[in-house]
Amino acid sequence: MAMASLQLNNAIAKPLFMGMRPSFSYKKNSVGRIRCAATTPSKRYTITLLPGDGIGPEVISVATNVLKLAASLEGIEFDFQEMLVGGAALDSTGLPLPAETLSAAKQSDAVLLGAIGGYKWDKNEKHLKPETGLLQLRAGLQVFANLRPATVFPQLVDASTLKKEVAEEVDLMVVRELTGGIYFGKPRGFSVNENGQEIGFNTEVYATHEIDRIARVAFETARKRRGKLCSVDKANVLEASIFWRKRVMAIASEYPDVELSHMYVDNAAMQLVRDPKQFDTIVTNNIFGDILSDEASMITGSIGMLPSASLGESGPGLFEPIHGSAPDIAGQDKANPLATVLSAAMLLKYGLGEENAAKRIEAAVLDTLSRGYRTGDIYSSGNKLVGCKEMGEEVLKSVDSQVPAPV
Repeated sequence: MAMASLQLNNAIAKPLFMGMRPSFSYKKNSVGRIRCAATTPSKRYTITLLPGDGIGPEVISVATNVLKLAASLEGIEFDFQEMLVGGAALDSTGLPLPAETLSAAKQSDAVLLGAIGGYKWDKNEKHLKPETGLLQLRAGLQVFANLRPATVFPQLVDASTLKKEVAEEVDLMVVRELTGGIYFGKPRGFSVNENGQEIGFNTEVYATHEIDRIARVAFETARKRRGKLCSVDKANVLEASIFWRKRVMAIASEYPDVELSHMYVDNAAMQLVRDPKQFDTIVTNNIFGDILSDEASMITGSIGMLPSASLGESGPGLFEPIHGSAPDIAGQDKANPLATVLSAAMLLKYGLGEENAAKRIEAAVLDTLSRGYRTGDIYSSGNKLVGCKEMGEEVLKSVDSQVPAPV
């Protein structure tokens, strides 16, 4: 294995775009002769690709090309293996996560996922839903820390639904616990209550080690950002949240340089819309993180712009855009591939420790946006509307034309 997904003391690199000032020139008249490599490859990694469903194959195709080019310019080569997951796996094998897919993922250096799900499988029983495959994948890889950056790009500030003065310069990171809480807690299921009525029930439960490890990831992340961590819970109502707050406060003693605050989840949801710039790093449980990170994504203007990284204590990380499979536009060349492209950058940075190659991708995305290229979800008057493939081609041009700043 090339590198453990998460080493708490040194693998949480500077979060995506935090303090980044790309320095390179774009040659306007260069129409994109893509170089194969800048140097003799010195490193090789195995990457498992999981295109999944809907727009997944389209955005994974773009991201894979960008990943290959950026890495090749840093002397890195990949062995890609494409496997089935989600609805595509159900149709082919009858299972949302075939054993061979999980085995390949575990043996790789990192996993890049497109999207899963769609209307076609909505009526399936729970164990045969595409989403069950994703939960099984996260559990199988033991990735417990989900990092979701929400950064408002200067080029896209007008795409936000919030007022410009509220949205501009927003740069926050949501650290979500991923393998515990109500999504995995037991007992769960269906039954009949004392009145003879059918009920459904789930259990919100966290053990000490689950909270402690995600808290440490969050403190380490905040330490490398602006030194502020907000822990979000519902400690005024829920016993699990009271325990969550107790353990986060205990871990805080290990990080005296990080300013810790606490906020109830309903207030946090309101504050994200009212004054998102007050947040630097947010840590929260599985269900609250699921909701708040999606809310934060819309501050940026489109869920199609935001990547994520899911990391464990060892083994490969899982990298994926936070958007869904968008079956209504699948196969129409309308998808925004940038969230997946930026997920590839996170794969390089957090999964493999290849900071320079990651910076090439991040800088190329900013350059492409600066040159006015937009997919439909982020389009505004005066820019050039392009499809998924053309957006990918423009990002490739930007990667190929870079003169990176010294590290």
